[in-house]
Amino acid sequence: MEALALERKAEMNRELRERLMELKKERNAIILAHYYQRDEVQEVADFRGDSFLLAQKAAQTDADVIVFCGVHFMGESAKILAPNKTVIIPDERAGCPMADMVNVEGLRKLKAQHPNAKVVTYINSSAEIKAETDICCTSANAVRVIQSVDSDEIIWVPDKNLGHYVQQHTDKKMIIWEGYCNTHDMLTVKDVVEMRAKYPNAEFVVHPECRPEVVEMGDFVGSTTAILEYCKNSSTKEFIVGTEDGTGYQLRLDSPDKEFHFATKFLVCPNMKVNNLKKLVKCLETMKPQIYVPPAVADKARESLERMLLVK
Repeated sequence: MEALALERKAEMNRELRERLMELKKERNAIILAHYYQRDEVQEVADFRGDSFLLAQKAAQTDADVIVFCGVHFMGESAKILAPNKTVIIPDERAGCPMADMVNVEGLRKLKAQHPNAKVVTYINSSAEIKAETDICCTSANAVRVIQSVDSDEIIWVPDKNLGHYVQQHTDKKMIIWEGYCNTHDMLTVKDVVEMRAKYPNAEFVVHPECRPEVVEMGDFVGSTTAILEYCKNSSTKEFIVGTEDGTGYQLRLDSPDKEFHFATKFLVCPNMKVNNLKKLVKCLETMKPQIYVPPAVADKARESLERMLLVK
């Protein structure tokens, strides 16, 4: 029975992929998928990447329609950078708890308390927050962005764990918001100790959205893309991975001869995983749900994103 069920699922996925190819051509659409998406979604994407790479692709594409397989703020960023494009997402419920941890009223209050500070906002944030921001960043370029800012005082939102990591690499004073990624924050020192005992020859690679005490244990610390590149180019054959488990797709693709053990079974973002192949096809059929950002908000937010894209 199990074999038959798997065969039926494979056939259904094949039909969905064929339908998707037809719709992409019909709509002149491009599919962008974050590394945390399900394997079946990453397999059909035109581009896979982290927030930074996908923001760049959204800004550069000639397609009429951008299908963003990620969470809501990523679709907003695509719409902000490509206002004349239609941006759709497979499931409008794909939100980001960390992005929801910062609000405009609170950020404005903090800005009033620190009038000489510049606001640097992690791209994992809403359009409204980006509109209150001097410059955005991603985990890949956060340190470079901080160093590029013409101010010795930085208001950092919303991720305290990434903020703590960045603070170790700059002399600037940082006022750090108390948000965090629910998924990365679940990883504990105990988890890593147990995994190292189980896999003594493995290197521990970790995302800076994890807790500071966990990040300190890393043999390598970096953004999603940096972790992928490190594992691909390393002579090490076994890794304990401290980031969302969707990265396993690209890790295995790049290095089929290596072993990857995720540091805990809880490194799964439920918001990223609400998207699937069936929903992806349906959103292109119906052209819903579409991302909308009010023009006044988009214009201000665009400035903070474009400044980020200029940082080398």
